[in-house]
Amino acid sequence: MGAGGRTSVPPSNRTVEADYAKRVPFEKPPFSLSQIKKAIPPHCFQRSVIRSFSYVVYDLTIAFCLYYAATNYFHKLPSPLFYLAWLLYGAVQGCILTGVWVIAHECGHHAFSDYQWLDDTVGLVLHSGLLVPYFSWKYSHRRHHSNTGSLDRDEVFVPKKKSSIAWWSKYLNNPIGRILTLTITLTLGWPLYLAFNVSGRPYDRFACHYDPYGPIYSDRERLQIYISDAGVIAVSYGLIRLAMAKGLAWVVGVYGVPLLVVNGFLVLITYLQHTHPALPHYDSSEWDWLRGALATVDRDYGILNKVFHNITDTHVAHHLFSTMPHYHAMEATKAIKPILGEYYRFDGTPFFKAMWREAKECIYVEPDQDTQNKGVFWYNNKL
Repeated sequence: MGAGGRTSVPPSNRTVEADYAKRVPFEKPPFSLSQIKKAIPPHCFQRSVIRSFSYVVYDLTIAFCLYYAATNYFHKLPSPLFYLAWLLYGAVQGCILTGVWVIAHECGHHAFSDYQWLDDTVGLVLHSGLLVPYFSWKYSHRRHHSNTGSLDRDEVFVPKKKSSIAWWSKYLNNPIGRILTLTITLTLGWPLYLAFNVSGRPYDRFACHYDPYGPIYSDRERLQIYISDAGVIAVSYGLIRLAMAKGLAWVVGVYGVPLLVVNGFLVLITYLQHTHPALPHYDSSEWDWLRGALATVDRDYGILNKVFHNITDTHVAHHLFSTMPHYHAMEATKAIKPILGEYYRFDGTPFFKAMWREAKECIYVEPDQDTQNKGVFWYNNKL
């Protein structure tokens, strides 16, 4: 599935490689945001409280059934199957809870309902349950959407220019180095971003999502940062009490391993949405909002597209209209493809292959040497 839709005949490897390497246009597009919006059926912008809550109930019901099965039946299994069952539980439960994370993400965009207070209440509860500081993330993520593709002001996975990469990068530019880098990124990347702004935009002083007086937030946002911190602290306290009552191994198996999967998918999804050799980045001399919003890519995660509420394969539409609920995003994506044309990018490479490929190909950004567009930067890997 791509700009030209699905075909019944698989493309040749040469065609796939050519499509993958073909850059999206970086010039100002010949269409406006209002023209894109007119192509989308009006009902796609309508938010339904009942329908939105149905996804919350659906996900949490599956999560509870998995928890019930694990805590009531796994101990009856013989030793090899016992450990295998817990590993499978962690993977599947982590995927389901990633869907819950996505619904809270919808709340942060005011895409859950027409009521801001309801969106924030649901988002705070769901994100706190996953140890995410809801309002802290909401405000930094909003700035990401306001500055997507900007090397100067984007908030997350901001690529480094060649002149800024660390001296040890060349020693990691090999299979072992990439395995190490990806392992650290997928396991520790999310907490490191929240606590130390790793991979985020540089600030003039220490930036932390838990600090109400950090440079990420304005004065009017600080009270809500305290509320976010209180939510994370409350859930952390509950987990400590559970560990004291049930044992640390129980908490790790039931909650900790699935949370690692959630955090890993969250980082991977975001990374692959904004990291692709065909996508440009812009400095302040070239950047504008529409071109930045179009510098994203839709990906294919197979059956997980539905589990993740299509945040993976409708990301372009999401960046253009972030208050649109996820259950209309597929229809909207289909509607805007003819308008976007070559400005729309879909990559159907399996996500685990794409992860490895992008880690190899996308190390830093620099302008093309034989062009006058020095404010347009492309990924490269030649160290």
